[in-house]
Amino acid sequence: MEERLEENLEAKLRFDESGIHPDILRAVHEMGFEVMTPIQEQSVPVLLEGKDIIGQAQTGTGKTAAFAIPMIQKINPEIKRPQGIILCPTRELAMQAAEEIRRLSKYMYGVKVLPVYGGQDIGKQIRALSQGVQIIVGTPGRVMDHLRRHTIKTAEVKMIVLDEADEMLDMGFREDIETVLSDMPEEHQMALFSATMPQAILEIAGTYQQNAVYIRVTPKELTVSAIKQAYYRVAKKDKIRALCRLLDYYQPARSLIFANTKRMVDEIAGRLNELGYEAGALHGDLTQAQRDTVMGQFRKGTCSILTATDVAARGIDVSGVDAVFNYDVPEDIEYYVHRIGRTGRAGRKGRSFTLISGREIFKIRSIEKVCHTTIRERQLPTVEDVIRVKSDRLFAGVMGVIENEDLSKTRKEIEIASEKYGFSVLDLAAALMHMNMGETPEEIEEEQPYQERGRGERRRDRGRRSRGERRDRRGRDESGNRDERRRSRDDRDRREARKPGESRGERLSERDRRERERKSEKDFFGDGSRDKSGAKEKTGKSSKSKKGSDVKAFGMFRSKKK
Repeated sequence: MEERLEENLEAKLRFDESGIHPDILRAVHEMGFEVMTPIQEQSVPVLLEGKDIIGQAQTGTGKTAAFAIPMIQKINPEIKRPQGIILCPTRELAMQAAEEIRRLSKYMYGVKVLPVYGGQDIGKQIRALSQGVQIIVGTPGRVMDHLRRHTIKTAEVKMIVLDEADEMLDMGFREDIETVLSDMPEEHQMALFSATMPQAILEIAGTYQQNAVYIRVTPKELTVSAIKQAYYRVAKKDKIRALCRLLDYYQPARSLIFANTKRMVDEIAGRLNELGYEAGALHGDLTQAQRDTVMGQFRKGTCSILTATDVAARGIDVSGVDAVFNYDVPEDIEYYVHRIGRTGRAGRKGRSFTLISGREIFKIRSIEKVCHTTIRERQLPTVEDVIRVKSDRLFAGVMGVIENEDLSKTRKEIEIASEKYGFSVLDLAAALMHMNMGETPEEIEEEQPYQERGRGERRRDRGRRSRGERRDRRGRDESGNRDERRRSRDDRDRREARKPGESRGERLSERDRRERERKSEKDFFGDGSRDKSGAKEKTGKSSKSKKGSDVKAFGMFRSKKK
């Protein structure tokens, strides 16, 4: 296996210098691309030569164009049968890859692309296939179904691609993949793209590829460098308000919000819609029709905010995402890369914002360590900052109207209304501005750093003691009582009275035995006749001289009682 490792961050190869068909170049330039990404620079020439490749690169590095351009260039529009097959792990990714291939083949007349996936009427797909399709993009299970039905013919297939191969294996598609690969003609080209290279991927490559070229994009080349990453310390109860504050200040045209649970995704989308934002939710509980509707609205721009779980992260491939918001810090560090990889694609700049609270700061440190990146702590924009941004945007629009529209009739209407209702023109302008800008946002208290919170609480505890609970070194409080010290001594005595491993019943029996001994001693000596400590009696004899005889007599007394 030939290995090519590209370590240069800057991709210097231009599309128009790589031998690509002029009609494809026209579409590429129309999409706004001029320079190849590293994975494209290494993969496109090799695939155009007809070699098999294994491409290891993360999400967001331009893999789709890396294999789509050579595939389109190899298609013969005169042959109305499948000539290229692309396998994807999810329906969303299959649909998005098909859409991008359509854009790249816009001027390659006669080339048709069809996505096939589960959840869609298979009869509709069979009718489309019968009309002549050259490129098929689908999930392994549905492609295998068509092969069994003989609705997909593989005799003319020149190239097959496994996109996100590690994801397909994780989802249990290995048997389906091998079934599809075994049905390919003997002479064909195979490209395999994956973010990771587990042993199963290498086994498939060794079985179905010939002299594959291994191309790996190093971590330095990941598009994370084009993404400005920041985190904000916010209490959980203030996260929605903090999210709105960031949306209002940065005003992204299209943004993605990620949460860790389906329930939270629905809550975020619902709350944002209540506050006047256009938000949609995407997670695994939606039907295929609902997922298609939400993604269609997001692509068209009718829904500018999309909330999603990590399960949907690998299936979202929409260009023009300006910002990614991590409402929850991902449980898996790998998901962080997949999330923010939705923005800053193909040389464009992007932003990622992460809201953290409490101990989540340690997750941020782990992400920085593993991903070799720096996530800067930022302060939330203030209320004044948001008002200034909103007013600047409003005034920019107003100036455009003043310069380009005839406002003579409108001025007259305002003057009539001012005289009729008795308000000034300035009051009218302020009211209209308030209607456009909405309510003034409330201040959000920034959460105290977790490492400092413990010290702050201890300082507050010391302050409470100083306001009425302070005690001196002798254990007295301000009133001079020793209650606290006495309670501590009693607790100690009780702890010492119980022997290790002694049960409650044994402890009570021992107490009864001691009580009987004290009673017997009292009966023998009598009340007040002498004290047990051996003090001198009134007769003048020392306790020492009588101690032995007393103890002996007491022992005989006890034996008689028994």
